[in-house]
Amino acid sequence: MEEAVEVAVEAAAEVRPPSRPGLSPSRANDFLQCPQLFRFRVIDRLPEPPSSAAARGTLVHAVLEHLFDLPAPERTLAAAHALLPEQWATLLERSPAIGELFADPTELAEWLTSAEALLATYFTLEDPTRIQPRERELLVSTELDEDGPQLRGIIDRVDVAPNGWVRVVDYKTGRSPRAGFESSALFQMRFYAYVIWRTRGVLPKRLQLEYLGDGVILTHEPTEAEMATVEARVRSIWGGIEDAARSGDWRPRTSKLCDWCSFKALCPAFGGTPPEIPAGAVERSIGVVPAA
Repeated sequence: MEEAVEVAVEAAAEVRPPSRPGLSPSRANDFLQCPQLFRFRVIDRLPEPPSSAAARGTLVHAVLEHLFDLPAPERTLAAAHALLPEQWATLLERSPAIGELFADPTELAEWLTSAEALLATYFTLEDPTRIQPRERELLVSTELDEDGPQLRGIIDRVDVAPNGWVRVVDYKTGRSPRAGFESSALFQMRFYAYVIWRTRGVLPKRLQLEYLGDGVILTHEPTEAEMATVEARVRSIWGGIEDAARSGDWRPRTSKLCDWCSFKALCPAFGGTPPEIPAGAVERSIGVVPAA
């Protein structure tokens, strides 16, 4: 699932306090990228301004989800484009601030045209008239341990072949990673495979990432041996999160990604001062009481 979509779903889920701390692949990657970023998003829950790229990703995901509501012969590019106005209205109703991203109707029209282009690319990768998804926007979760986090995520699409093989599909509206830089994206898909394997006893046959930004499909066939590796990696990440929660050391890790971070002005690596952590926020979010 696209980062912006997952953040929105997680935010909605927070209306109901979880029974235990949760960890999604996006938040795991946040911690690996920068513990301070993880703190701002998960502990402080600081709001982030909307972006046109993230909003476009949310819109395209919604169109592709609802495209499969149509009878198979009607799943055409024209039908996908026809879904855009309705899904845009729904998105705007849910998040009115997104409308402020566009200075005038011309700018909005250009943005919607860019969403149409991404949908056109999707149709070069797959023929939706030949696909009958078993599940869409599937929320999956499992408990790592009795006292560990709840692993959770939202899968864009699950297909099941007549022979029972399972394919997990995730849409990305950006460009595919360069050769040798696929590890973050594949971690997300292996994470999903692990949760399905744990909850359903079935290991997906194929993990498929569809990059609409440049028309590339990245596939991977997971193994049971990999699932043990995924579990060990998740345990290691969660252990690091718990250590940071106890010590209060959410040390920033600088990289060129800092230029895209919404919280740069608050980051101590750039002379900023993080806000005080709200009382009880660490225990509520991580299940750990900070050291005195």
